[in-house]
Amino acid sequence: MHRFIAAFLAVASCASIAQAQSSAPPSTNPSLTLEQALTLAGATAPSVEAATAGVRAAEAGRTVAGYRPNPSVVVETENIAGSGQYRGVRSAETTAGLAFPIELGGKRSARIAVANAVTDRARIGTALAEADLRLAVTQLYIEAAAAERRFVTAREQAAIAREALHAAGVRVQAGRASPLEQQRADVLRINAEATVERAQRLAEVSRANLALRIGQPITRSLDLAWYDRVEGYGPARPIEPAGTLALAAARADVTTAEAQVRLARSQRVPDVTLSASARRLEATNDVAAVFGVSVPFPLFNNGKAAISQARAQSDQAQALRRAAELDSAQAIASAQAEVANAATTARNASGPALASATEAARIARIGYREGKFSQLDLLDAERTLSETRTAAIDALATYHDAKARLERLVAAAPSSEDNDQ
Repeated sequence: MHRFIAAFLAVASCASIAQAQSSAPPSTNPSLTLEQALTLAGATAPSVEAATAGVRAAEAGRTVAGYRPNPSVVVETENIAGSGQYRGVRSAETTAGLAFPIELGGKRSARIAVANAVTDRARIGTALAEADLRLAVTQLYIEAAAAERRFVTAREQAAIAREALHAAGVRVQAGRASPLEQQRADVLRINAEATVERAQRLAEVSRANLALRIGQPITRSLDLAWYDRVEGYGPARPIEPAGTLALAAARADVTTAEAQVRLARSQRVPDVTLSASARRLEATNDVAAVFGVSVPFPLFNNGKAAISQARAQSDQAQALRRAAELDSAQAIASAQAEVANAATTARNASGPALASATEAARIARIGYREGKFSQLDLLDAERTLSETRTAAIDALATYHDAKARLERLVAAAPSSEDNDQ
């Protein structure tokens, strides 16, 4: 073992520490990128479709809120089916006209304000659905890319195990090693091939899950170059949660609640109904005009309870907005730290650590074939290489997942121009 370590140190000092993890063979077909998967998923996502329908419903509600009350047709017949001269319809008086409700207290403008707030909140809901969809698709893509990378690594490890079995057979036939070495190498080959089968199943399942989300089968390879790339160096700048979707939704809820308070106040003012009719007197066959005014009398429900309810809901929305500010600031700070830590781990695991483990395994294979190292030295180096490769894949998956969750937290709210559109 000491000879192996000394030889490794001598050769590793000349090896490049920038050696990257081995990738899949190049394909003639372009790979399916993350942005392409996001575009395909957005075209068929039920959640985005539901949110878009909610916007249409809110816009229709805005139109309804702007309507004025409909007039009423009033038809009355008096002095019929009585006794004496009022028997039958000889003395009937028929009145026909229209009643026009007149809203007072700014009810229409208050309804419009509520409808506008609800529409803005629905548009933010669409942006939230799109951000959630982006996170879900990104995580599925990361899972599929990691599974594909594990499958590639498992096949390479299986090929190495077969080479080790062949080398052990040569040593045994030459009488330089015990048959136990060949049996041990055969066990490792069997385990490596079983690992390939498991990795292939997981890769197929993860690709199928991604295919369900994007609405079509995946016939191309994934963008493993994107998966292997780690971005960002140095300390991250603090991100303010002011323009994020989470706070935009909370502020929209506050705006809606305040509009509800204004609407409740306007509803305390009673409306007036004006009517204009024409009355025909059957007895004289004359026609006369009839005018009327109707004002409700708020004896039981004067609207105070509705205002108290709206104010309480407004206070609740204000408190939830302040809580959202605190939660968003803490979540963003924690997510930034997770991304930075994951990036450091991923760079180390897929860079110097992987390069050193790869070089150590290469030296061990050469030394084992030449009889300079024992099989235990070879197995130790191969096990270290396999664990380092797995750790690199996991570290990259953790990094991309942390980055996707941070992007979801800091997703920008739609601008006023977008809302107008």
